[in-house]
Order: sequence, then structure tokens, then C-alpha cells
Amino acid sequence: MKLLHNNKGGMLEMAQALQALEGFSTYIEQQMDKWKVPGLAVAVIKDQEIVMAEGFGFRNVEAGLKVTPETMFAIGSCTKAFTALAAGQLADEGKLDLDASVKTYLPHFKMHDAVATERITVRDMLCHRSGLPRHELMWYNSTFTREDIIERLAFLEPNQDFRAKWQYQNIMYMVAGYLVGQLAGSSWEQVVQERIFTPLHMTSSCLSVEDMQLRPDYALPYIEKDGKVLLTPFRNIDAIGPAGSINSNIIDMANWVGLHLNKGKFDGRQIVTEGSLAAMHTPHMPCDPSVWGKKELPISCYGLGWGIEPYRGHHMIHHGGGIDGFTSLVSFLPHDNIGVVILTNMFGTSLPRIATYNIVDRLLGLEEIDWSRRFQDDTEKWKEQLKEQQKKEYHDNTPSNSQAESVPFHPLIEYTGTYEHPGYGKVIVELEDGCLRFMYNSLTLPMTHFNEDVFEISYELFAAKVKGTFHADLNGNICRLSLPLNMEPGTKEIEFTKTSPDK
Repeated sequence: MKLLHNNKGGMLEMAQALQALEGFSTYIEQQMDKWKVPGLAVAVIKDQEIVMAEGFGFRNVEAGLKVTPETMFAIGSCTKAFTALAAGQLADEGKLDLDASVKTYLPHFKMHDAVATERITVRDMLCHRSGLPRHELMWYNSTFTREDIIERLAFLEPNQDFRAKWQYQNIMYMVAGYLVGQLAGSSWEQVVQERIFTPLHMTSSCLSVEDMQLRPDYALPYIEKDGKVLLTPFRNIDAIGPAGSINSNIIDMANWVGLHLNKGKFDGRQIVTEGSLAAMHTPHMPCDPSVWGKKELPISCYGLGWGIEPYRGHHMIHHGGGIDGFTSLVSFLPHDNIGVVILTNMFGTSLPRIATYNIVDRLLGLEEIDWSRRFQDDTEKWKEQLKEQQKKEYHDNTPSNSQAESVPFHPLIEYTGTYEHPGYGKVIVELEDGCLRFMYNSLTLPMTHFNEDVFEISYELFAAKVKGTFHADLNGNICRLSLPLNMEPGTKEIEFTKTSPDK
């Protein structure tokens, strides 16, 4: 990144920033230990200059390899802002109207809701107002191509009216990225590489975890389970790439943040117009807050690929990212000329947010808030609430007769077979060693009888459990399997119809 304030005033401000960050390294090492985060990289930008770029901990715990400023991490949904910027660039060139119907560009595009089919725009997709719940398990670990997923959109039911509510939606971002690639006559990957990575000198960044693993310095993914840090497999999400497949390091990401702080200009070149960049940074929809119930972050909105929140009275723009084994956060305060990038190789950790708020407190000269304690308290409270909810759910769904709960309504063999949904694809239920196994999208998960025709399916990686209910026809034959695959309010269970005979 170029030093734009090459004068005594700028140098003084940099010295002040460095002084404000004294002791941060010790702080972050303590917090990494507390939150069981194996590796972390942080970049701090002040007035267009990188004032800190440092790695902490291990990118590979088993081999004892340390994180460096060049260490690559998956940035997850921080990718979305790149997709939004690419769309803005095409809009600048007159190749894309963000407010034109998507059908203008993809004539065969179809959603479950007829109104959304005709009226949804790229802007709607980029600010998450499609009416669709997440439908994550439709694409997660599947073999579907982007074209396959787009074709299956017609079978994914909404749970809200079109444009009525903000709903985070990865599939819609994939569609927007796919459309960008089509209009550019190439692919989303090529557009991002040529129009963003190259002019921003993001020479290390790549668009697939497969490519990242070919680099000399990359982090392995980890999860925390029962208090232990465990290595977990890389998850290839190339099919949904425009929503979250970019991998980068803090040096490259500092350039990315610098672009946003410098009104779309980098190294003397206007990469995107100020107007398109301003649209990304402008609130489009009120959204769920990044931290619930905190007076320091009283209002939350979503622009195009960015969340927008005031932090302690200062305008903050940010986006987090999380995929298997990685959590990241990219933030900047445009009026204070501050940017922060935090990349970690631990799934689902609050540390990027804790670290970011601490850095901002220091640079703004504010009294430091113990965000670590606050997040810890919130986590404990959430765990207790989850326990109570699970107890109540178990009590409400468990027959009073303990003998009855241990015996399914049908012999296990009758539950086996292939079940299909036109959007989600195939589920296979098999019987092995006296136990049912649930197979979907190359995942094989155990099924444990809960009560009646209800079986619990466990995914240990994320400590997730869902209850699947088998249904019989009028003749008593098992014909359907319904699963609550969307956890959002008002969503229907996904029903898979049996297509093959019992084994």
C-alpha cells in the first residue's frame, strides 16, 4: 500500500497509532489462549498506511509452523464484498443495471415465488432481501454446479415476502456472482482476479481452498470441541464461491481495505467509481446486529456486501466470514481513516470481533471495553438457554411410557431407501449393524431413534442435531421423510419423497 500522507502530520499520526497499539500483542496472545484460537493474523491501517501486520500462534499446530503476515486463511463471507464490487464495476461500464430484473440477463431464471422471479434484481441479491431462508444444506458439501443450484431455486420455498425482510442468503450471492461472470464473458473467478486482485496487487489471494493448499504458507483449519482444539478437513465451497470462497492474507487484505478507505482509488488508479463504492457502503436494509443488545452498537444495517453499524458513535463498516475451520472479520471506519483485518484458523470464534473492537478503542483513544468478558458471558448465557430449550423439546416430544420411546413404530428395515426432493436432491437411509445411517451430499451421519417415527441425526463437526420424521401412507408404508433443515422462523420442513423400494 502506498503512503498517501507522506508529511510530518501523517508521520505524527502514525507514531500516535503505534503508541496506541503498544501492549496489543500481549493482549491478543492472552485472548488467543482464552478462546483457544491456534493462529491469528492482524493488519491495522491508519491514514492509508499499514501500521501493524503481524501473525500470532500457529498456522499448523501439529508441525509447529507459526503464522506470518503472509499466511493464507479462508476469509469466508468477507468474499461477498468482492462480488458486490465486481457488480459495481460492471455497472460503471454500463454492462449491468443493478435495478433491472435478473431475468433480463438470465431469461430462464426462476424462483419458487412468481413475483420474486419477475422482479428480483442484483441489488436485491446483494442486500439479502429475496424472501428466501438460508437453505444452506441444499448446497453444503454437494456436487451441484452453479447451474444446478440456479435450476433448483424454483423448488426452494421462501418464508418471507419478497423485499419484506433482510435474510442472509448465500445462494443469492452465488447467483449474483454467476451473473457477473456471464456478463463479463468469462467467470466470477476471472472477473475477481483480473479486475480486483491484479490492480490491488493482491498477488497471494486465490479463489479456492484447493489452490490455497498449493501455496507455501497457509493455515490449517481447526474447530474447538469439548475444550479441545481439533484439526478439521478443508471444505471446498467453489460452487457457491461468490458467497465465500476467497482465501487471502493480511497484506493483500490491507490493500483491499485501503481501496475502500480511499474512495475506490488504489495506486493512483480508480478501480471503481466513488458512486458505486458509496452504494456498497450505504444502508439498504435494517439487519440483525453483529452483537445483540449492546448500546455501543445500537443500529445495524446492510449495504451491498457490507454491514454498517455505528460503534460508540463512530461510523463502522464491516463483514465477517466463517467456513469450516476459519473465522475472519474485515472492518473500517471511513471518517476516522482506520481499517482492521483479523484472520483466524478457528471456526466460530468471537475473537476477531473482540480484537477489532479493542484496536478501535485504542486508536480512537476511548476507554477500553472488556469485550472478551462480555462475549464470554453471552456465550455462557446462550449455552444455558440452549440446554433449557433442548430439555423442553425432549420433554415435549418424549412419550411418558419409557418402553414406548425405545421402540420405533416400524421395523428399521422399512425406513431404508432413497428419498428425493426436487431442490435438495437425494437422501439415502441405510441399515448397517442394526443402526440407521443417513447419507446426504457425501456426508454419512448416524440416526438415533428418538420416539415414534422420529430419529435424531447428528453432525458432530458442528455439534448439530436435527430430528427427521418418517411418514407412512394410508397402507402403513413409509413414504416420506421430513427434516427441519432451515432453522429460521416460519420455515417449513423439507420433505423428501421415497423413490425406491425398501431394502
